[in-house]
Amino acid sequence: MAPINKLLRVCVLAGASAATPVVFAAPRAEMLVTRVAAPAPAIVVPAPPAVPSSEAAKPTRSDTSSLQQPSSSVACSAPAEFSHLNYRLRHSARRLASGEPLTIVAVGSSSTAGAGASSPAMSYPSRLAAELKARFPTRDITVLNRGVNGDETEDMIARFETGVIAARPELVLWQVGVNSVLRDHPLKPHSVLLHEGIEELKDAGADVVLIDLQFAPRVIAKPETPGMEDQIAFTAKEESVDLFRRFALMRNWHEVQHIPFDVFVSPDELHMNDWSYGCVAKLLATAIAEAATRPTASAAIRSPR
Repeated sequence: MAPINKLLRVCVLAGASAATPVVFAAPRAEMLVTRVAAPAPAIVVPAPPAVPSSEAAKPTRSDTSSLQQPSSSVACSAPAEFSHLNYRLRHSARRLASGEPLTIVAVGSSSTAGAGASSPAMSYPSRLAAELKARFPTRDITVLNRGVNGDETEDMIARFETGVIAARPELVLWQVGVNSVLRDHPLKPHSVLLHEGIEELKDAGADVVLIDLQFAPRVIAKPETPGMEDQIAFTAKEESVDLFRRFALMRNWHEVQHIPFDVFVSPDELHMNDWSYGCVAKLLATAIAEAATRPTASAAIRSPR
């Protein structure tokens, strides 16, 4: 992979500023979720998954009730297109078919780390581990959380070698783009970085699923948000990797299902909460399960943007 032009790196790094404020500040240390003992319940009010005591992370406060949103009467639902990935996850499919352990790495910024959740166990990677265990109860599936609050695309790429590739994952879920938008960085340098990062992950032998921005008040207020959404979708198509359309999913909740923002967005109007992390994990698990068990001869079904 060719190195990035020094001038480009200066352009990207010059825009870096203070980290995005968070409700729950996850530590830089990774969180490992593996061998969840019981299937996750249907998501109306998501319950924490059972995790081994040696790996369970403690809540950041003794009383987390103030972080919970009024979502008890709201069901997790979305059009079928949001539970579909265009491309077969061939590396993941091979491991599941052979009965070998499957390793998934979730890399990203605060919405991967779990900012806005009531505890680390309610982040989307933790909930995803439980959802996948429910779908593949006899398989050994590990989900590693490599989210770091405030990270931008270049920061994540800098961590790929030691934080992602070193784990030898069959699947990488890369949540990307939001901090560049929040900090008003130009889109063109970001496009170069995105292509470069995808190529590095593909060269390491991993399936790649991009996860785009969250539909939240502070994100949709930014003028570069539509451009970033288009860039991520276009890059995924150019690189023939999958895209989990989180932005469109959350917009559907608000604009089609008429779910108020305070049901699925934290009080900071930026981060997700227990309900939305759980619902995203449920739909993403459905998408992964289908794409990893899809027959080889099946043609990809393109979902409209």
